Amino acid sequence: MKVYLLKTISYIASGWVGGGAMAADGYPTRPVRMIVPFAPGAAQDIMGRVVAQRLTDAWGQQVVVDNRAGAGSNIGVEIATRAPADGYTLLFANEAMAINATLTRSKSFDAVKDLTPVSMVVINPRIFVAHPSVTAANIKELLDMARAKPGAVKYGSSGIGTGPHLAAALLSSMAKVEMTHVPYKGVAPAMTDVLAGQIQIIASTVSSAMPQIQSGKLKTLAVTTTKRSAALPNVPTVAESGVPGYEATAWSMLMVPDGTPRPVVVRIHESAVKLLDNPEVKKRFAADGGEAVSSSGEQARKFLVAEKIGRAHV
Repeated sequence: MKVYLLKTISYIASGWVGGGAMAADGYPTRPVRMIVPFAPGAAQDIMGRVVAQRLTDAWGQQVVVDNRAGAGSNIGVEIATRAPADGYTLLFANEAMAINATLTRSKSFDAVKDLTPVSMVVINPRIFVAHPSVTAANIKELLDMARAKPGAVKYGSSGIGTGPHLAAALLSSMAKVEMTHVPYKGVAPAMTDVLAGQIQIIASTVSSAMPQIQSGKLKTLAVTTTKRSAALPNVPTVAESGVPGYEATAWSMLMVPDGTPRPVVVRIHESAVKLLDNPEVKKRFAADGGEAVSSSGEQARKFLVAEKIGRAHV
């Protein structure tokens, strides 16, 4: 009853009751907050800022990025689920949300039920990169190292349950080798330790690793998708490198709190599709190895549910 009353109050405040079409009339009339549940500088933050700037240009109202990092994205996601359902809070979510839905049963929120998908945004490969001192030239040689000294190979992540964690854990499981997970509070400190040689590898996004790859500070081992990345066409996939069937894709999705008036959701969706069809945006994401992908809200929801089920079996 309490939840129902809160949602009813939210609908009234947003103009939904007494004429839903009015809710989107002139939307947005004030700045919009877009929660990015990762630290500034992370790949999710970089892509989120591209989307936020394009929406700002389209709407004539500032879309402000609000970084709420921690707990493998759970902190930012929970804030989004508790925000007013009026269209003035967006969430730039990624695969960590689907992962966390399978790892923690005691959360006070259900991201799949408490949030409404608006559209897919981008599909990204991850890439296993290593400090140049690592003697392995590819994933096969890295796995040989891990077999020779169980636990000696250390991999970093942006936290337990995040994409980098599960990408490496999946590799370890499928290859039947033991590697040591070292979780951090964000991808930046994890990458710092790889660059310093404190840990050997990380399953980074291409965008986060590209500057260090180009400068020679990191060496590439393999990409995690079934196809090679257009940004790094000479880097083989993990599946090509001796682990057939391996795939660990990163993705991003635009969402709003459940109960957001339908006309407002439609308005946000139309703007998202338009920006994702923009050649400059496509080129920007492609430079980081990503593919701009728009979808209907229902398609995004089905994708999210399938990801949740699939991650549960990792």
